[in-house]
Amino acid sequence: MLAAARARLHRLEPEAAAEALATDDHSVLVDIRPAAQRAAEGEIPAALVVERNVLEWRFDPTSDARLEIATGDDLQVIVICSEGYTSSLAADALRHLGLTRATDVIGGFHAWAAAGLPVRPGTTAH
Repeated sequence: MLAAARARLHRLEPEAAAEALATDDHSVLVDIRPAAQRAAEGEIPAALVVERNVLEWRFDPTSDARLEIATGDDLQVIVICSEGYTSSLAADALRHLGLTRATDVIGGFHAWAAAGLPVRPGTTAH
């Protein structure tokens, strides 16, 4: 299932994801890790936190509970998890909703931090 999901994605290295955020107004980094994991590992200041269990209904443009930014298929949702496994499945689920630019970060938060990209200590207040 993971291999099939990844075959449908144009996955991004952490640096490429950061570049997309810096240059594309229609890109958003979405951290799907649970609060406890973000508190233990750290956080990405630029990331929008939407935990995995609510991702689809928060980004479905037809949902009454959608986020304000989830207005159409031109949005590039770049999903990040801890190591890049759950994010691949989540990004593929978003593609099934019609968000054809959805993708994920190869290696997840660990790779993002190892690349020297911005992180901050995690907090328990969310």
